[in-house]
Amino acid sequence: MAEAADFQGTSPSPARRWLRRTGALLAGAPLLAGVLQLSPSPTAHASERTVAADVSGSRTVDVSLDSLSPKVPAEGDSLTVSGRIVNKSKQAVTDARVGLRVGPTMNGRSAIDDASKGNPYAGTDVGGKYVAKFSKLAPGVPQKFSITVPVDKLPLGSDGVYQLGVTLTGRTAAAPYDQILGIERTFLPWQPEAADKKTKTTYLWPLISTPRMTAETDSNEQQTPVFKNDELAAELSPGGRLEQLLTLGKDLDITWVVDPSLLASVDAMTRSYRVQVNGSSEKTTAGTHQAVAKQWLGELQEAVVGEEVVALPFADPDLASLAHNGTEVTGSLSHLKDATTVATTTVETILHVTPGTEYAWPVDGAIDPSIVKVATSAGADTVLTRSDSLKETGNLPYTPSAARPIGGGTTAVVADARLSTAFQGDMTVAGNSTLAVQRFLAQSLMFTLQAPDKQRSVVVAPQRLPTSSQAQTMAQALTALQEGNWSQSTDLSAATKAKPDAGATTRVPPASAYPGSLRKQELPQSAFEQIERTQEVLNGFQVILTDKSRVITPFGRAMDRSMSTSWRGFASEAAAYRNGVETHLTGLTKSVRLIEKSEAKLSGRSATIPVTVQNNLVQGVDHLVLRLTSTQPSRLSIGDGAYYEQPVSVSGGHSQSVKFTTNAHVNGRAAVVAQLFTQDGQAYGESITFDVRVTEITATVMLVIAGGVLLLVLAGFRMYTQRKRAAARQAALDPESPEDAGTADGTAPSDDAEAGAEAESAAEDSGGPGRAEPVGPAEDPAGEASGAAARADAPEQPSDPAPDTAPEITEASGTGERVDR
Repeated sequence: MAEAADFQGTSPSPARRWLRRTGALLAGAPLLAGVLQLSPSPTAHASERTVAADVSGSRTVDVSLDSLSPKVPAEGDSLTVSGRIVNKSKQAVTDARVGLRVGPTMNGRSAIDDASKGNPYAGTDVGGKYVAKFSKLAPGVPQKFSITVPVDKLPLGSDGVYQLGVTLTGRTAAAPYDQILGIERTFLPWQPEAADKKTKTTYLWPLISTPRMTAETDSNEQQTPVFKNDELAAELSPGGRLEQLLTLGKDLDITWVVDPSLLASVDAMTRSYRVQVNGSSEKTTAGTHQAVAKQWLGELQEAVVGEEVVALPFADPDLASLAHNGTEVTGSLSHLKDATTVATTTVETILHVTPGTEYAWPVDGAIDPSIVKVATSAGADTVLTRSDSLKETGNLPYTPSAARPIGGGTTAVVADARLSTAFQGDMTVAGNSTLAVQRFLAQSLMFTLQAPDKQRSVVVAPQRLPTSSQAQTMAQALTALQEGNWSQSTDLSAATKAKPDAGATTRVPPASAYPGSLRKQELPQSAFEQIERTQEVLNGFQVILTDKSRVITPFGRAMDRSMSTSWRGFASEAAAYRNGVETHLTGLTKSVRLIEKSEAKLSGRSATIPVTVQNNLVQGVDHLVLRLTSTQPSRLSIGDGAYYEQPVSVSGGHSQSVKFTTNAHVNGRAAVVAQLFTQDGQAYGESITFDVRVTEITATVMLVIAGGVLLLVLAGFRMYTQRKRAAARQAALDPESPEDAGTADGTAPSDDAEAGAEAESAAEDSGGPGRAEPVGPAEDPAGEASGAAARADAPEQPSDPAPDTAPEITEASGTGERVDR
């Protein structure tokens, strides 16, 4: 009631109002007293007053403005306003009329902000036949309305932004007189003639998504990629977020801002790919959306032909998180440089265009000196910031152009905060979408009207991940803007090169000015430490591989994705992604390992010990060294010292045994450690330790063995001499044998040879050399008497053995036979 009274002609005169209120108070005094006596508690009174307040005045009926056409009217047009009304009170509204009010022009961009928050019911009622009438509005029942009015019937004057009010006037049983029971406010830009100096507008159109491609790949030749889920397919499908951005964007004058990681993921989906089941790497299923990915990528390739494309560093790394929490971690900045380098090749390969990579875009355009330093460390010389971060000091009566130098050869392109944030919020509600479009157009026109004789450039950098409804609302606003008379589209590169305004702010705000709400969403230092640990493992792993690209590419890109800006607000999901990358890489490194070994036994002073290296990777490993170290070299040495090492090369899916020579010095156990090393001396994988038990051979055993060998030699020698003597006897007894019979090879035996044979026979019979055994009659038939005489002359020795052959032959020995004694 109080708000409605601010409009003239909508309520009784002040005198009549005073009389009516006084009469009502006097008439209701007794009733009020009774109510107070029956009231159960003060709380009940407060609740009743709250309900009454909720449905009083202009909040009694909710007015929603669903569409306004045309959004930027021109002379000769008819303006159509459509919407919906809902009675929120508990009593019916009668004699309801929906009409239009056109207020005076807004004076400055701040006036638009204030009017959006709430303002008195100023303005002129269009009235007449340009109203929508409802005899009765029942509580809670929505009703639609539509009003069409010729533009020349609207109280529009000079160029400017006019406030447009859609009001509902009606009566209730408690207040049976006309009053404004509902209102919705919006803006009507009015620029019937083309501006002399049109504003050059650059609108960034972001194609960015949350990382979904993991570091995992199948162990086949194609390295089939694995996705965490199939949500990217939903975004690419008809009606999906990315599909809407592409479909709408290709009909607009925009600058495409793409994340190369998204392009790489979609490109991977055009071929065979797999998807984790319930986000678990233990089980995957085949992806089935190749056709959707091919269609989206093909349409994008056509859309960017001849258009400006800006490529962010791969996976859109969070520059603010890196600047605030990552610079103290060694190696973090190298990931940013690598991501910038990969961006160019990725876009050129997939989209077949050369992108601009000189831009750095911190989240929400918020900067401080450390962010600028990090942003430019990877080669970018232009930072996309926002006017609510690089604020103006008030030296200019208008909003300056976007580009300005901030020192060190760096250019800051300052996006307009009002325009850039115009489409945040829930745009699925038609009323919200309509109001956002009209507010955007109003701010854009007011930007031009601030200094109509000075052409300036403005850049719009919307949210990174607009929803489908937000994208649709953005497209509506841009289409209307391009049809207007005060703006012309231009590329980001042109806005960057525009001449900066002399009085524009160039001082980068201090770190203390960085928004606390954004700091709370940053990646912590522990995240960068984990990424660096993963990088160190990758560095040690790739040096042993014969095909390094199979791990460098997927894991390098996964670590870039671990730093993505899109993880803001999703801390647990970001941590899970990093853990998945680290765990998978660690598992691969363990595929090359030493096989556990049981106790080894050595039964001699020297032996070889085998140690097995297993490679469960699909590719071979090389450049590895296996070192075997004795913990007790005085007991057991390996090679020539305490340790020995050998190079190792193992094919994929195979094992290789490496043998080491060991030398035992004493009996007992000695622990041996086996460890793999890379060629630069870094330990690889876990070592294994096993015992070697040495059993030494004793001197007694050696003597027994030597004695046995000697007996075998003597036995063999005896058998040989016996055969020789038997052959000699046979030759002597054979009467047909001539005295000069030759040897087996046809040569005659010499006297020395015969004497040697006799000596050997005598030695064998006497039990040893140097001693002749007496020859019996059978062996000396010619000289038994002379032999007896000789034995009689020689002194008898106790050791002389008795003859072991009886005299059988008495004839004299043949001529030429000689007997050694």
